Amino acid sequence: MNRRSFFRTALAPFGAMALMTALAIPAHARIPLAELSRYLNALTTAQAEFTQINADGTISTGKIYIQRPGRVRFEYAPPDRNLVIAGSGTVAIFDAKSNQAAEQYPLSRTPLSIILAQNVDLGRARMVTDHREDGNTTRVRAQDPDNPNYGSIDLIFTADPTELRQWVIRDDSGQETTVILGEMTKGARLENALFNINFELERRSNR
Repeated sequence: MNRRSFFRTALAPFGAMALMTALAIPAHARIPLAELSRYLNALTTAQAEFTQINADGTISTGKIYIQRPGRVRFEYAPPDRNLVIAGSGTVAIFDAKSNQAAEQYPLSRTPLSIILAQNVDLGRARMVTDHREDGNTTRVRAQDPDNPNYGSIDLIFTADPTELRQWVIRDDSGQETTVILGEMTKGARLENALFNINFELERRSNR
């Protein structure tokens, strides 16, 4: 799995239907950007099951670990067994079916860096290009104001209390990736090794 295939999924009808079914709550006014920024900045660690719906109709599942700022780990369940780690400003994609070294590139070049930043400020000029109520959710489209060519991220939240449920990453080529989050466990201590790319490279080389 290379960088392009990792970012090559779209929000299929299945994903939208599953999300709407799981979130059967009354409609609400859009959540203010200040509240969404507060929520993201308060999110130190989190882990959850996730579902990824691919453009070809296949579905990938796995577990995600988040440690803000700057760290995330996607562990894909069988049959994929792929792994994506972001740490120390770098994203590494480990393809379980390839003998090649992990593909690496700067975290700053993916819109996911917006929510992994040290200080998330969705009120920053030119960062949010869309902010609206979308049925039972609030949807925000954000980009790097200094580098809009890097792509964008749509963040989908529910209210009472504010909770991040889903995101859609649109990369610099226009390809989309949708991740639907399960119930998040927050605040637990996560091992640094989960986000250590060099550790994972060494571990795999010693197999």
